[in-house]
Amino acid sequence: MSIYAIGDLQGCYQSFRQLLDLVQFDPSSDQLWLVGDIVNRGPDSLALLRFLKQASDSTKIVLGNHDLHLLMVAEGFAKMTAGDTLQAILDAPDRDELLHWLRHQSLLHTEGDFVMVHAGLLPAWTVKQARQLANEVEVALRQENFHEVFASLYGNKPNYWDDNLASYERLRLIVNAMTRMRVCTSDGHIDFAYKGKETHIPAGYMPWFDVPNRASEYATIVCGHWSALGLKVRDNLIALDTGCLWGGNLTAIRLSDRKIFQVPCARQ
Repeated sequence: MSIYAIGDLQGCYQSFRQLLDLVQFDPSSDQLWLVGDIVNRGPDSLALLRFLKQASDSTKIVLGNHDLHLLMVAEGFAKMTAGDTLQAILDAPDRDELLHWLRHQSLLHTEGDFVMVHAGLLPAWTVKQARQLANEVEVALRQENFHEVFASLYGNKPNYWDDNLASYERLRLIVNAMTRMRVCTSDGHIDFAYKGKETHIPAGYMPWFDVPNRASEYATIVCGHWSALGLKVRDNLIALDTGCLWGGNLTAIRLSDRKIFQVPCARQ
């Protein structure tokens, strides 16, 4: 069995199918790990959601900020913004089934020495604690009163972790760190606005994975989200968002030997 982790798809269904052909993916024996941002901005999020729902037995998916945005829009707690390509999902006859399936995906996945999360982990969080915190959000999103969570999910505050955080502020910070973070200070204050390259990070901030003595540094974090960062593979980090949506490549890595597979944006 091989496990292939794949970077942000964002509705790029054609490129995704080309990548599966390239790695000769066999759903009867192989597994796909998808780092989130399954939908939005790309041309065919609906086909992608339908395919993945049918392939659930051979996939592990974590939610990204665009996936949560779709759920928020569908429930009336957010509005679509310029560039969103979600209308086909919202108009689909099977929308409720697809959205229910998406809402029941994980925020974080752990297996062996690997941790898959969309954006990253705050420096103070051990893998064990991060798993527990992600579970708090997953349980809340899967309950019948999930609308109450959505009503309080958006916002940039708080922007640092405190064990005493409670209620929706606690859930919001967990979600924001795991789905939106790129840079933070050494004590874990997040700058949610920064989206640029490593070379232009604001003074006092650094990539979350470069914080000294990060509590999760002994695990290998598999993530995406930061397209300006590009492909970055270290002993304890595999960052896979190579900007397929923006005309870059869609990237997969075979976790057993870290072999890289890429296909260009299908729209080029």
